[in-house]
Amino acid sequence: MHEKDKMPFTAHLEELRDRLIVCFAAAGIGFCLCYGFKETLFQILIHPLVQVMGKGDKLIFTGLPEAFFAYLKVSLLGGLMLAMPVILYQFWMFVAPGLSTKERRMMIPVVFLSSVFFIGGALFGYFVVFPFGFRFFLGFANENIQALPSMKEYLSFSSKLLLAFGLVFELPLLLTFLARLGVVSVEFLKKQRKYAIIIFFAGAAILTPPDVVTQLMMAFPLMLLYEISILGARIFGKKRSDEDNADET
Repeated sequence: MHEKDKMPFTAHLEELRDRLIVCFAAAGIGFCLCYGFKETLFQILIHPLVQVMGKGDKLIFTGLPEAFFAYLKVSLLGGLMLAMPVILYQFWMFVAPGLSTKERRMMIPVVFLSSVFFIGGALFGYFVVFPFGFRFFLGFANENIQALPSMKEYLSFSSKLLLAFGLVFELPLLLTFLARLGVVSVEFLKKQRKYAIIIFFAGAAILTPPDVVTQLMMAFPLMLLYEISILGARIFGKKRSDEDNADET
């Protein structure tokens, strides 16, 4: 048993506090950096919507401080994206003391892959889900109904989806890591597939706005990611020889 494993509960709370402070500081620095480019970031964020809007249509704001707070929120979103490698590193290092020396060596590649998967999920939402979803929603406009999306509503909608897709794309890495630790196995993941599908659709209904289109566009990639997780568990999961070596040590 490592010395850190013998730490009292209060010491673990202090470590958690310190790591949370680092996470908040990283997000704060990212926010300050992004605020200097707030208008550019907002233009990038609304680009998928602008592409499918009618000619001359624009976003509106209905409250005097709405635009100001929208820029603050988009800066915060950008800051979180920039700080995500630090946040993921702090998370993995907090759980690292409970791992063996060999498993702790995996932390750096795990942190790197966590960042890649998160950014990949956010990009999938931005380039794939956004254009299709926005075109679907705006398709309800006609000669009697005009779409007037506001900055506040769009920012709330888009930021929620970006973070949700970024987080759900961590699924293969998380399950593969658990398989490497021996917590789950390929057989277990296969057996739980039908329950996982139900959870995916329920989770998509919670994480996405209340419409079938975005729910399906999250649930189906989750099903694919689950199959990738099974493949990752088969390749990198703990083998019988690894268990035997662990028992000998």
